[in-house]
Amino acid sequence: MKKTIIKKFKEAVIDSGNLTDRSTGQSTLAVSISNRKKRAVVHFFQAATFNQAWEQVTAVLAVAPQDAWVRVEVVQALQQRPVAAVKKELAAMERMNYWRQGLSFDANCQTALLEMEINGHEFFKPSKDHRIGKNPSGMWIDYPQISKYLTKRNGTPAPDLAAVKQVWTFTTAGIFSDGTKIWQLDESGAGEKGTRQLVAPRQELQNYLPLGEDFLARQIKEDGKFIYGYYPAQQRILSSYNSVRHFSSIYALLEAIAFTGKWADLPRAKQALAWGLDNLTLQVDDALFVIEHRKNQDPEVKLGAQAMLILALCKYQEVSHDETFLPKAQQVFNGVIAFRQPSGRYNHVLNPDLTVKDAFRIIYYEGEITFALARLYELIHDDRVQEMMKQSLDFMVANDYGRYHDHWIAYAVNEALQIFPENRDYMKLGLQNAFSHLLFIEKRDTAYPTLLELLDAAVKMTDIIKRTGNDDLLADYDLSRLRRVWRQRAMHELATGAFQPELAMYFYAPSKFVGGFFARHDHFRTRIDDCEHFLSGLINYYNYVY
Repeated sequence: MKKTIIKKFKEAVIDSGNLTDRSTGQSTLAVSISNRKKRAVVHFFQAATFNQAWEQVTAVLAVAPQDAWVRVEVVQALQQRPVAAVKKELAAMERMNYWRQGLSFDANCQTALLEMEINGHEFFKPSKDHRIGKNPSGMWIDYPQISKYLTKRNGTPAPDLAAVKQVWTFTTAGIFSDGTKIWQLDESGAGEKGTRQLVAPRQELQNYLPLGEDFLARQIKEDGKFIYGYYPAQQRILSSYNSVRHFSSIYALLEAIAFTGKWADLPRAKQALAWGLDNLTLQVDDALFVIEHRKNQDPEVKLGAQAMLILALCKYQEVSHDETFLPKAQQVFNGVIAFRQPSGRYNHVLNPDLTVKDAFRIIYYEGEITFALARLYELIHDDRVQEMMKQSLDFMVANDYGRYHDHWIAYAVNEALQIFPENRDYMKLGLQNAFSHLLFIEKRDTAYPTLLELLDAAVKMTDIIKRTGNDDLLADYDLSRLRRVWRQRAMHELATGAFQPELAMYFYAPSKFVGGFFARHDHFRTRIDDCEHFLSGLINYYNYVY
């Protein structure tokens, strides 16, 4: 790596401040280097002054590739703690992978681990009894795995870590570089910690969203089926599959292709649609149903899958202007009729013989199918589709569906107002659906991409309400707060859910995951539907703001 680049790194690290531990007089630096193909190699250097420690950093960087991913961090706030207290804290944490500090088994950081070394290798493991969102994580320290890692990293046998009674926790401040640009890393205690500071949000979105499109497109295999997902922290590929997520991911990919203009990926999306139609559907007379074949369980037909197939088919025609699948879209609508009850409610899940299996499964389905019908009507202008959509919306109004604060209802109402621009009942439904959830959205500390999707639709809807002269409906709502939370949520999703290089470098095959989106609390799960929701939310945000 060039001396001029290393000098710029030093200046940027100095800008982080607090270069020396005033209590010990020592300066401790951590350097992480990845060639993009393999996990980062991490070095800790400690010396009497920052400049002396930097000399050791320089020696390591000098032999690194010019385009290497590099993090240089200053160890700060080193604090001695009884290991028993740390274990107790770990066990009580609600979510796995949410330990957000470095940890050393000695005062001089010879056995130190950065936060992302810990999480990227999953050195702190959840209890076998942990159920995500149901109970505490019960995390525990995997001493044998850490010892093996430290022995390899340091080149000397690790001490008996399990016998240690005191440990040292710490925070860091520093920089990341991809070889061309330097970013300061976020130092806050929030979810953004350790990721690049988003000082230029528009540019960061412009840079990352095409990577997201590319990642999702890469997950489509030659036959059209997706690689369903990964557990990057465990180096595992997910073997299950889901028909709803197959078609919804195609929809998001088509949104992304339209955003990036990468039309060369349209055949991939078409192949994925063709595979889904060939392998995930059931034909009954002139009706087409999406059928879910589940391992060791009976197959079933889900309303949500019908909705996602309609959306994907409509989006494909909108983006490609190819009418190949239009007859299929009409057949899927014919299938939706089988889910209807006389009251206007839908049965949610049918058996393959079209008898009712579950009258209700999940609240998402009503909003999904209504949104899908609105999109289908805009494409084919069939009065039957419009009438069914209106019945569905009227049912949701009559049954106070605004209390569910569901992003699919937000999508449905926003789209319905393109067709029924003067319907004040639908406006009231959409406003309640969004604003009743605003406090939760403001305080939610984790990535939660469907919240951004809800806000995207809500902001658009408030503009429609004003444009149509129905401002009086907004009197009890704070639009400035809505816009503020919207922006905060968009930046939060990008910072806490995107596999930027500064995080991906600590996982196996780092460049494989850049462009993906993850669920930290589930082994950094990177599944096609995770990517779908993040992409849809961020693309719709970008298009409306910029």
